[in-house]
Amino acid sequence: MTCNLSDNVSAKGARFFAGALALMLAVALCPGTAWADVRSSDVITGATVEMRGLPEDECPSIDAEYACLMAEDGTVLFERKADEQVPIASITKVMTALVALENAPLDTRVEVSRYAASVGESTAGLQAGDVMTLDQALSALLVPSGNDAAVAIAESVGGVLLQNGAAAGGADGSANSDEGTPFAAFVNAMNEKAQQLGMTESVFANPHGLDMGDFSDEMHCSARDVALLCQAAMKNETFRTAVDQATANVAVTRNGSPATITLQSTDLLLGVYEGACGIKTGYTSAAGPCFAGACQKPDTLLLGIVLDSASEEQRFDDVVNLYDWYSSHIVSYTLAQSNTTTTATLSGETATVPVVAYAPLAAWIDKTVPVTFADPAAAVDVFAFDGEIEQTFTFDDIEGEVTAGQVVGQAIFYQNGELLAKQDLIACESVPAPDFFEGLGIWFQRFIAGFTGTTLEASASVINQIKPVTPAAAAA
Repeated sequence: MTCNLSDNVSAKGARFFAGALALMLAVALCPGTAWADVRSSDVITGATVEMRGLPEDECPSIDAEYACLMAEDGTVLFERKADEQVPIASITKVMTALVALENAPLDTRVEVSRYAASVGESTAGLQAGDVMTLDQALSALLVPSGNDAAVAIAESVGGVLLQNGAAAGGADGSANSDEGTPFAAFVNAMNEKAQQLGMTESVFANPHGLDMGDFSDEMHCSARDVALLCQAAMKNETFRTAVDQATANVAVTRNGSPATITLQSTDLLLGVYEGACGIKTGYTSAAGPCFAGACQKPDTLLLGIVLDSASEEQRFDDVVNLYDWYSSHIVSYTLAQSNTTTTATLSGETATVPVVAYAPLAAWIDKTVPVTFADPAAAVDVFAFDGEIEQTFTFDDIEGEVTAGQVVGQAIFYQNGELLAKQDLIACESVPAPDFFEGLGIWFQRFIAGFTGTTLEASASVINQIKPVTPAAAAA
């Protein structure tokens, strides 16, 4: 017989949708709340707001005491006290999920012990004796932030670790912390994983993040370390799928019969903010309202971490402000920045094109040919605070005649040392090679000039300009 355990679904669902509606109204009507602020010590891509001399409207306005905005490649775009070690509450469960996924198959049997079922606080509604697969347990862990699921996973996967010869670790401040237990082995694996990820100062003492009463052992992390953790976790497709669920139906075996538990996510951005795709909320009195969020933008996955915000609603506003700030500083940069134009017939079409440089013609002493880009309208999206654009031009040795449309070199564009774009340089007009008598005269001039050490040849000239993209540079 199948039992659908949805006793609390209507109440939870009502709270969820009411919260989601409130969030949508807050985002739409009041994107900058009274709590949020900009601090001169906030860091934007390596330099403080004060160093950059930025006006407040160019900076993220958030309330959280600790924050980090990281791109998928690890670039830190914004930070506030990002290296201070503080409690992170249920964001701890991201590490729990990652360690479980890396150490046990998804069909691993997870059984809920009496201890797991009695942990309390945030729960997935599991009961002692419930059995499920690890895959289902991960949804119970990550969607409603189940402390019961966290302990059940730690005990079950910790048993796998012990069977595979893992060290059991030490005490974790709970009733299930004796050395040599599966629980302790799992917590030890959490700390080992933290070291592997470069979270060298972070310490985990349990799989759920509770930090009071029986769980008051040393346990802390930083906003930057949380970003590193989420960066690693989001590379796992099972994790990514689990945290992207606004609701989940978890299949368990209860009292020998199949049952389904319907759960609602604590992440109120899912389905509300475009691109939002998880990851984890958190709250304890010591940690304050926290949120580690992910948002898929056209160019990157953003990881927004806010710790110790003013309220459970404000933590979402803070992350939305970080996402919006990033998007508002994506600049469409046109590669051709030249006031000089010419009419050229390229690929059978006549058009006015920008002249970006003049390429020297080796067969002549004093002639160059105007060049444009293969795509004169080419543009790239760049993040304004990643730094100014740089360009390099290289020209081919052009012997003999050159024809309109011929590739005569290449331009390469960089930002902060990273390749942005390449464009072939195209001749805008045809220039014939010297005829016999012209060639003879050029040879003679160069022969005479050789006695004086003079080089008789035209020089390349780049007239394409670099347009400032950072707000400070643009305002200067």
